Amino acid sequence: MSSTQTLGGARAVPSRAGSPRWFSANPDRAWAEKFFLVYSPIWMILMGIMMPTGWTQSFSDSLLLVHGMLVAAPIFLVPLILRRHANPDRPWYDSYWFKANLYIGLFGFFGNYFGSEYFFDVLGMVYNMPNATSTLDANLVGRGEQPVPVIMYLYTHAYFITYHTTAVIVLRRIMTAGIPATRLLFLPIVFAVGYFWAWMETKAMANPMMATSFYYTNMEGMLAYGSAIYALYFIASFPIYYYLDESESKRWDLFKVSAAGLSASMLTFYLLDAAAWWVGSIGS
Repeated sequence: MSSTQTLGGARAVPSRAGSPRWFSANPDRAWAEKFFLVYSPIWMILMGIMMPTGWTQSFSDSLLLVHGMLVAAPIFLVPLILRRHANPDRPWYDSYWFKANLYIGLFGFFGNYFGSEYFFDVLGMVYNMPNATSTLDANLVGRGEQPVPVIMYLYTHAYFITYHTTAVIVLRRIMTAGIPATRLLFLPIVFAVGYFWAWMETKAMANPMMATSFYYTNMEGMLAYGSAIYALYFIASFPIYYYLDESESKRWDLFKVSAAGLSASMLTFYLLDAAAWWVGSIGS
């Protein structure tokens, strides 16, 4: 028998073992997945209301960082508060919500620190955020013509939590549906979900309201080919993340979570570099 939980921590009606399911059979993970889904439209609204204001041009660096924290911090702080009494015998850092934050934090850091350089030089991505003076990016990777604002690390954390959660939910539903040869569908589904989010983010961010602060020099090429390259992040990460505390009896320790996040980052690095050899530069 397996069970699910509501956001308040109460147990729902158990589901039949082996039956198709959207959420994890591990109640700790299922609760976090539901919270991440509930929070997803909230961070999208927080991002959306900023776009018409010309925020990257008019807001100070401090206000931009505050907004970034408003977007990212609840993903950590809300579970820390709501779940502290759910498993009194389990340390908070052994809970799935914390491990998910750790994994995504490591993977998202790589994506901005190193991966952004490929988006600048290969895909023609442009950040024009003169007020975002707090920056952090690789020293030797890429041409170094553009810095990466620190706020992007915060926004990426929210994006990636949602992308990974929805991907796992879809994958789990299919993997538990009893479809013949279902394992053959795993990687195609990983790519499909990854491509969907890559395309959606590209389209949502590169819109007229943000045209002066964020754009691609070749938008058609980015949507056609660049989104597939962006999806490489998720091809590397989704299959690893899928198994993070998927079984309550086989929970990962923090060392394994960290190793998994760093492994997904390194796999992405290889895939991005292979893509750079293959496509050259679509942004030029």
